Amino acid sequence: MELLIYLQKMANTDIKSLVIVTTLIFLIAPVFLLLYIFIYNRRKKRHIEEKQNLRTAFQQELLKTQMEVQEQTLTNISREIHDNITQVLSFVKLNLGMIEGADENIKSKISENRELIAQTINDLRNLSKSLSFEHIAQLGLVKTIEIEVERINNSGLINAEIFITGEPCSLGEQRELVLFRIYQEALNNTLKHSGAKHLKINLQYSQLLFNLTLEDDGAGFSPDLISNRGSGLRNIENRAALIGAVAIINSLPGKGCCIKVTLNPFELQLYDDGTTTNRFG
Repeated sequence: MELLIYLQKMANTDIKSLVIVTTLIFLIAPVFLLLYIFIYNRRKKRHIEEKQNLRTAFQQELLKTQMEVQEQTLTNISREIHDNITQVLSFVKLNLGMIEGADENIKSKISENRELIAQTINDLRNLSKSLSFEHIAQLGLVKTIEIEVERINNSGLINAEIFITGEPCSLGEQRELVLFRIYQEALNNTLKHSGAKHLKINLQYSQLLFNLTLEDDGAGFSPDLISNRGSGLRNIENRAALIGAVAIINSLPGKGCCIKVTLNPFELQLYDDGTTTNRFG
């Protein structure tokens, strides 16, 4: 009888233990499941971030290479214009001045042609300088844009004004080169597409921030074009990203276009190595 009671107690104990173990399993299992899901999601997120970082690094390297090639091409064109084309035109101008025995009408035409050639030589030299990295690095961003504004105003294509606020300071040769190329891209878009009569260029310097703003009174365009990002707008955004800047483009039909590039000069940038070469690396 006692043995039966003992066995019954043991059976009850085993049942209780089984119930406790089963309960613990049901309680702990969700915790392990949640922990597994958490670890899986964190690893998945890290994997996605790593892929995105690799993709971004690849795009940056590709853009860097493209700009290196472009700058080298522009440098070659600049030298070709300066060393060859302007020299040939100078020779033609000289030859025209040596023509003798012509009547007054022909002399007048020769004089007009010489003046046109002289103006062409001057324009080509200015264009050559605007393409040259060394020229931009030597003069700095402010002076280079001021010269370009004067050249554009002399052309009569558009009335450009430049405003400088704050105390101008060096942003680094590579940054200033990229900012100048952004200015050229924006100017090219304005001249080709907007039909604008006025262009305002504002360079704003402050202790921790630099802004380059270009605003025209042209035809403008739909915000959908900004979303779809045509090649010119995409070039501006990509160039800005290359130096750690942000380009914001605002426009509406009939309201002109405003491009604002914002940069923190004291943030360490990818290609700010302080070199004086004409490469980005």
